[in-house]
Amino acid sequence: MSAAFSAPILGISRTARIAKVNTAFLFPGQGAQRPGMLHELVDDPAVDLTLEEISDILKSDVRLLDSPGALNSTVSVQLALLTSGVATARALQRRGVICCAVAGLSVGAFAAAVVAEAITLKDAVILVCSRAEKMEKLYPVGYGLAAIVGLNERQITAIVDSLHTATTPVFVGNINAPRQIVIAGSIEGMQKVLEEACRHGARKAELLHVSVPSHCPLLASVADSLRLQLNSMQLKAPKYPYIANVNARAVRSASAVATDLADNIAHGVRWRDATIVAEELGCNLFLEMPPGHALTDLAKENVPGVTASVVTTDLFRHVLRLAAA
Repeated sequence: MSAAFSAPILGISRTARIAKVNTAFLFPGQGAQRPGMLHELVDDPAVDLTLEEISDILKSDVRLLDSPGALNSTVSVQLALLTSGVATARALQRRGVICCAVAGLSVGAFAAAVVAEAITLKDAVILVCSRAEKMEKLYPVGYGLAAIVGLNERQITAIVDSLHTATTPVFVGNINAPRQIVIAGSIEGMQKVLEEACRHGARKAELLHVSVPSHCPLLASVADSLRLQLNSMQLKAPKYPYIANVNARAVRSASAVATDLADNIAHGVRWRDATIVAEELGCNLFLEMPPGHALTDLAKENVPGVTASVVTTDLFRHVLRLAAA
């Protein structure tokens, strides 16, 4: 198959084709979910096989996890995102799209590791279930994430440090872009930070639809548990460079992938740096697995020289036309 994608499908204005495409697969994290997401996946045998495989592992139909009620559960959300990411990436690969690097945000890292063949899908399902269950039990209410747009890391760190207390903890989490940063912690503590951020000129400061304080020290015990589980699993060196969450490095060993899968839940994510590393690896097309679009938007902001797109049904149909050409 030709590895060229037409400009209209990818939403760029110029009428051109990419002569040499090096594709990065991006996998979104919690917050990207939406009802019906597993019923809107591209039509391909690889998707059906992946859904069946995960259903067999869970001993129940994975398609039940995308109802509005089910998505109130962190466990359902994270499993649905893992399923969507792996199924779509496998469909693309089956149709001849060559992956040059993988990067997943938060729980998306597990899908990235599966697609890179560093970990089996069964082990990823086991880990994601355990991870989500422990996150939910630790902080069932009163905690989560919030996003601030318009201030830089130094400014937000200063605000967070001034307002963090033992009773209302709050931490800097993900650095998604130079002026798009996620904080984590207690809702009370985050609301104070959001108010102060607005006073300092933030364009946007709001709580996110995530009910757990991911990527901060509050979840250190979850990271410890994942590390123990990973020690008992047989991981392999990734087939493609795996761009880590915690340090944004392209790692190529099984041990480095395992470390990132365990540790990212208790550390901030350097996502801006991860996208830059993907470009430095030679990736000039970033494809985001459904149901998200935030990683596509961030790629366009962080590395303007690349083309980025969500894998929609239209884009996938275009892949099929190229394969038949």
